[in-house]
Amino acid sequence: MAELYEAIQREIAKYPDRRGAILPALHLAQEHYGWLPPEAFEAVGEALDLSPAHCLSVASFYDMFFLQPVGDHVVEVCTNLSCALVGSDRLLRQFERELGVHAPGTSEDGKVTLRRVECLGGCGWGPVVMVDEQYQEHFQPEDVAPLLTELRSTPRPSESHA
Repeated sequence: MAELYEAIQREIAKYPDRRGAILPALHLAQEHYGWLPPEAFEAVGEALDLSPAHCLSVASFYDMFFLQPVGDHVVEVCTNLSCALVGSDRLLRQFERELGVHAPGTSEDGKVTLRRVECLGGCGWGPVVMVDEQYQEHFQPEDVAPLLTELRSTPRPSESHA
């Protein structure tokens, strides 16, 4: 916990107002815990002199923060109009069939969490899937099984979700 506090303090130094560091602080807490449990909001709030409730309200606004535990790998499928027009609905259904869960959900083995997100900002390259914070463009339903095979045999990324 002291390590997280110190990391947040280093981020605070980059901002004229300590409250401006809330997003980087939440990212650091998510990296530390793997998601944002109640104690993460307490740690961030303490470091920034904010209430845990305020920290939760900020985190709940953004798709990039996990308010529930996630699997070793996170797969996010863009479902915005641009991606929907080129088949993201079929893609999402294929992921759900292969994983045996509905988005949002985590596979029974705990390896993969599937999420639908409103927009990943790759409107010209859809459908877009983000896997452990890495973009996969022009992703197709036939790409799902090989990706999941790879993810199931790969350990949790050390720089995120751990």
